[in-house]
Amino acid sequence: MNQKLSRSVAIAGVAESDLGKVPGKTALELQGQAVIAALKDAGLRLQDVDAVFAHTDDRFSSLQVAEYLGITPRHVDSTNVGGMSNLVHIRHAMAAIAAGMCSVAVVTYGSTQLSDGSRKGGAVAQDSPSTPRGQFILPYGHLSPIGYYAMVAQLHAHRYGSTPKDLAEIAVAARRWAQLNPKAYRREPTSLEEVMASPLLADPLRQRDCCLVTDGGGALVIVAADRARDLRTKPVYVQGMAESYAHHYTPFNTGDWLDTNVAQTAQAALDMAGVTRSDIDVVQIYDHFTIGVLQSLEELGFCQRGEGGAFVADGALGPGGRFPINTSGGGLSYGHPGMFGIFLVIEAVRQLRGECGERQLPKAELALCHAPGLVFSCNTTMILGV
Repeated sequence: MNQKLSRSVAIAGVAESDLGKVPGKTALELQGQAVIAALKDAGLRLQDVDAVFAHTDDRFSSLQVAEYLGITPRHVDSTNVGGMSNLVHIRHAMAAIAAGMCSVAVVTYGSTQLSDGSRKGGAVAQDSPSTPRGQFILPYGHLSPIGYYAMVAQLHAHRYGSTPKDLAEIAVAARRWAQLNPKAYRREPTSLEEVMASPLLADPLRQRDCCLVTDGGGALVIVAADRARDLRTKPVYVQGMAESYAHHYTPFNTGDWLDTNVAQTAQAALDMAGVTRSDIDVVQIYDHFTIGVLQSLEELGFCQRGEGGAFVADGALGPGGRFPINTSGGGLSYGHPGMFGIFLVIEAVRQLRGECGERQLPKAELALCHAPGLVFSCNTTMILGV
């Protein structure tokens, strides 16, 4: 992306909806609740919004959200590339604002997977036999996406010697952060032993190695940098961003499942921001599975390939650790309503604004958010700063 766009836009407002288990509310209602709260956070009104970026289960999510909220937008975007979609929306909003296509963009997501009981472990039942998933996943009962990440964990253990205890360290660190977050869904204490004794789902991944299934919605407000300076809250600027794409959902073309182009994407985002990894104070990594965090830490370059197990040992990722990450409690303990990308950004913004209370990091000026999409299909890295 053009380096001149670095710091051209800011995130001026962030908010979640009701979280956890929210029976009686639709995903659309949760999105609306989050949008109203994020606009209030920014000191803006619905009438100010002229662009909507959204993805839900509806095919035309942005139009549905706009109509529900009474917005008549000049620009919409319903791009859906899995869990990283909302980060991609931020990049698209940056380009749209620079092109004069809009001036105040809302980015939103919502899901009621817990209340609906709609999150399933296997392939999507309606996959046609003409699709790759319909041919090669559904007939064999493959658990998707957990089965893929279980194979990644097996490969990492075979190649580098990582252990279930290494993965459990990630889950325990997330829970320790969640205990400091009043909004987290799971706050009770846990231990390495409890994580490793939880039910086996796809060897070697256990129940506690997997993200939660919850309800929830989130929203962001994106504006041009010069406008952000006049708004209510401390602006958080998008300094660098990059994304990459490899294949559709089924990863048949992935040569090495431990090398998914994250390093190149991260370096491009850092270069656009003009910073290095050592400058980063806040790290938010999509934690759908514990092995995903271990793999991302290595691919992002925060530790060497194969050294992730030693890197996360002894509570390194938790409160007071030598490399704290996912300070909300992450998808493993804070909540995970289907797709988690927007919540990475919300937490990063709050850390950079100094609003995180007990879990506030002592130095928070530059943040890195990383999220994958689908199954090793794509990834994006974003650098935020104040």
